[in-house]
Amino acid sequence: MSLHLRCVLFAVLCSCDTHVVGQQLLETVEVVGTTPLGLGLDVDRIASNTQIATSEDLRERGALDLTDFINRTFVSVSINEAQNNPLQPDIRYRGFVGSPLLGLPQGIAVYQDAVRINEPFGDTVNWALIPQSAIDTIHLIPGSNPLFGLNALGGAISIRTKDGFTHQSNSVAILGGSFSRIKVEAETGGQVSDDLGYFVTASHLEEDGWRNFSPTDATQLFSKLTWQLDQTRIDTSLSLIDTDLVGNGAAPIELLSTDRQEIFTRPDRTQGKLTQIITGISHTISDQLSLTGNVYARHSDTVTHNGDDSDFEECESSPHLICRIENGDEEIVLDLSGIPVPINENVEGATINRTNLEQNGFGISLQLDWETTLVDRENQFIVGIGHDKSNIEFLSNLELGSLDATRKAIPSGFFVGDSFTRLKTNNENASLYFSDIFSASDAMAITISGRYNRTRINLRDQLGTALSGNHEFERFNPALGLTYRFTENKTFFASYSESNRAPSPVELTCADENDPCRLPNAFLADPPLAQVIAKTYEVGIRGIWTGGNWSAGTFLTTNSNDILFISAGTLTNEGFFDNVGQTQRKGLELSINNQPTQQINWFANYSYLKAVFRENFAVPSPNNPAAIEGRMSVKPGDRLPLIPDHLLKVGGQISVTEKFSINGDLLATSGQYLRGDESNLMEKTTPYMVINARLEYRLNEGTIFFLAMNNLLDEKYETFGLFGEPSEVLGENFKNNRFLSPGAPRAAWLGLRMTF
Repeated sequence: MSLHLRCVLFAVLCSCDTHVVGQQLLETVEVVGTTPLGLGLDVDRIASNTQIATSEDLRERGALDLTDFINRTFVSVSINEAQNNPLQPDIRYRGFVGSPLLGLPQGIAVYQDAVRINEPFGDTVNWALIPQSAIDTIHLIPGSNPLFGLNALGGAISIRTKDGFTHQSNSVAILGGSFSRIKVEAETGGQVSDDLGYFVTASHLEEDGWRNFSPTDATQLFSKLTWQLDQTRIDTSLSLIDTDLVGNGAAPIELLSTDRQEIFTRPDRTQGKLTQIITGISHTISDQLSLTGNVYARHSDTVTHNGDDSDFEECESSPHLICRIENGDEEIVLDLSGIPVPINENVEGATINRTNLEQNGFGISLQLDWETTLVDRENQFIVGIGHDKSNIEFLSNLELGSLDATRKAIPSGFFVGDSFTRLKTNNENASLYFSDIFSASDAMAITISGRYNRTRINLRDQLGTALSGNHEFERFNPALGLTYRFTENKTFFASYSESNRAPSPVELTCADENDPCRLPNAFLADPPLAQVIAKTYEVGIRGIWTGGNWSAGTFLTTNSNDILFISAGTLTNEGFFDNVGQTQRKGLELSINNQPTQQINWFANYSYLKAVFRENFAVPSPNNPAAIEGRMSVKPGDRLPLIPDHLLKVGGQISVTEKFSINGDLLATSGQYLRGDESNLMEKTTPYMVINARLEYRLNEGTIFFLAMNNLLDEKYETFGLFGEPSEVLGENFKNNRFLSPGAPRAAWLGLRMTF
């Protein structure tokens, strides 16, 4: 039996239309869920618009990493490049976000070999810490599927890694080209004996970046040992990741009009390290009964160094001293010794925010799978338990500084005394889940499932008591799914599901409207926040035709007590968290793929999404020209910012000869409202279309030369925007408050891959 758990997950309502990228739909599909069990499920019994891709799909598309691939190919997926670093995007799926940045309302759960890898401090997803060359398969599961546990409000991404039994070869690849990018990748896999397999892969990426002062450096190492007997299999993997990423983010629109490589202030640097060990076990007890489980330990360390504009200036009431200006009021700044900071050119114009976030996670899960009959019909019952615990330490401080000619923040040596934060957090989550798939007839399958979650968060302020607190959240989330095959090649599916997200430690410590914090650099006492509840309805139809498959479906997800980070200042990261009532996301998804001949395959996806607020409330937005007294009044029906309504993706591959092939894709998206324009009073970003291509020449069976080209038409486009105050840094000639993150220009890379 395969080690990779047969995910309860898909057993549940996974109303899967099972869109397989670049290949014909299979009769069965293996799904990976919350535990490492591998389960072959008949596609006709799965109930949702699940999308699947393999390592070969990633290679053929020429994607830089996982996020680049799903943005270019998967339906309902878009990207906000808030940081403008290729390894730090915000992934949006059906209007829900998975981001490495603190401060966003995270709503996507991400699993690697059945271990949830959302970081416990803020439910963030550090995409750069996922070893791209180790990926075997990707499953994007829609809806509020309770089997994926906390944070699966809009969907979940489940990644299964390679092993020595499935990847028995050696390969090395190298590419270089635009932005001084160099990437080297190597892997080896095989069997030491009939029972023991191994797999090792390593990669290194470095580039200068296409924007000024924006380099990237990432090294990833992944290894796995697999011991496989007749009835038992054990997988143990080790991930070691080291990244150094600079992403200088959005810049004033008037500055970008002079040069799209320009940045506003710098640096915005994130250094990340990860050590992760996962052991998964599966054991077949009998023909009907199997037991699976896993244990893991995960340590991540994230250090940031951010140079920003400053809210500090000379006091009017006390000349020659530096003051913090808030809502027109002055507060004299004291240093570490409690002494007022004197004004001089070294403390005006910039702030340097530093953080250190250390997170240690441990967990165990166990699952029992029983395949039997019920009233003479096939029935599969799964029950499981899980327990995760994390210890977190967060440190931060703020130093005054000045900007040099390149707008780099230069430290002064003066630290703001009350900016120092030292917080320790203990998170604990226990869960019990079940799923039952009943074949009511040869054509109909019914799935019922649920999960109980109990989350405890203990906050301990190490410099005082203001941040200390104990919080507990619990909930049972149900799901129900139905599939009905009304012809041999057409299946109807429908589902209902619920999921919850407990407020994260970063949200609980930054929830005071009257005293906003600058993430991730300062925290406050914690007014209570309610947990977010998501409820999803989905219905659709899918079919198989000669050489391919198609699907059409609609969905509706309503969030209650949605937690949003509400902007409260001139900088992108200043504000507070709050429950804003209901938000709603509803949409239409259409997909089709086909391989009419051995030489040609293609796919096309279209999605329409309407993501709106469902409550009346006001949010601060002092730099939006349409704001009244610095606030925006949001009403039901206003669109959520940074989410496009329309997405179209088309791609395919043509083998011109036995040795030469062309692979290409097109991404077209409509505009989106800027952050800070929750009332939808200002213009959207401009719609855009990007075309990418990859040419391959196979010299022999094991050697491939390739040319990857992105943004062939050199489209000028933006994927992210907000409102800021450019004149304080750039001068009075810069009056437009729109800040945008530009997309990368035309680029090309030459490469070589050898397999032996």
